[in-house]
Amino acid sequence: MTFDAIGLVSDNCAKTILFYRLLGVEFMRGGEPEHYEAKTPSGIRLLLDSVALIKTFEPDFEKVRGTGITLCFKQASREKVDEAYAAILRAGFEGKKAPWDAFWGQRYACVLDPSGNQIDLFA
Repeated sequence: MTFDAIGLVSDNCAKTILFYRLLGVEFMRGGEPEHYEAKTPSGIRLLLDSVALIKTFEPDFEKVRGTGITLCFKQASREKVDEAYAAILRAGFEGKKAPWDAFWGQRYACVLDPSGNQIDLFA
């Protein structure tokens, strides 16, 4: 068994793709309309599907804001955490917690993707 991918569902795939591009994730259209895939440098794939696509096989599906899962993006330096956070806010996306020096020794910040999923930035 191999952990291979994380699936995201969005009601605005175009906006979600723009958000993740700010984090270095490049989605490519998958085999189905409104299905996208990206491979991260660590090898884990991110899958992105529209609500409409999910409803084709799960008609009662209801999108909720956030999932209770946090995706964490390691940055090359403490300064890169601040830069990534600022770039995400300048692009019109939502910050959750501005960069701070965490008691465990990392520089840390939290943002929300367009679907309300928490994204952590750290170095």
